[in-house]
Amino acid sequence: MDDAPLTGVKACVFDAYGTLFDTASAARRLAGEIGDEAGPLAALWREKQLAYTWLRAVQDRHADFWQVTGDALDFALETLGIERPGLRERLMELYLTLEPYPEVPEVLRRLRAAGLKTAILSNGTPRMIEALVAGAGLQGQFDALLSVEQAGVYKPHARVYQLALDSLGLPARAISFQSSNGWDAYGASAFGMQVVWCNRGGQQPERLPGAPDRVVAILAALPALVGA
Repeated sequence: MDDAPLTGVKACVFDAYGTLFDTASAARRLAGEIGDEAGPLAALWREKQLAYTWLRAVQDRHADFWQVTGDALDFALETLGIERPGLRERLMELYLTLEPYPEVPEVLRRLRAAGLKTAILSNGTPRMIEALVAGAGLQGQFDALLSVEQAGVYKPHARVYQLALDSLGLPARAISFQSSNGWDAYGASAFGMQVVWCNRGGQQPERLPGAPDRVVAILAALPALVGA
């Protein structure tokens, strides 16, 4: 894929879960207690969490991301037969302080030093997003923390991506949107944003409307792509 810089970018908007913050880190922190099931638990938890957002959107039965995350965890724990006193509560609390990927603080510093606006656009509730940012010591690194709760529906609905335009006062093509989730990257592209797919897992291209403008393995490559 073309690695030339994008043009006309005034702001970088990031997905949170899996893009800035490692969704597997909650289960990994308790791996000593969970054992060999820590990896499978993290994977199934995430899989069901996303599936529930899509299914609720289709059914027009919205519940916020904290509830969806808890429901998905309950499913994963029961499916894998994991029973430990207080484990569910500790995992949920750890989900509020997921570890940022190592390159994230420096990437944000470079973007902001170059005068670009930065924002998070996430499925998470406002409380969840604020907790992630605070836990990672990234306060002051974003111009906006945007939750789908403001739209009442989950990604990849167009109303969610519109939140970024309304908040930042920019047209879609002036925004570079970053997500590690292929379906999210393609959704933002179909909406009209420029998109950098942070394909951390080496996934195959999606068969969906839209297509990312650039594909990177980690976010460290982003500043050069947006002139920072």
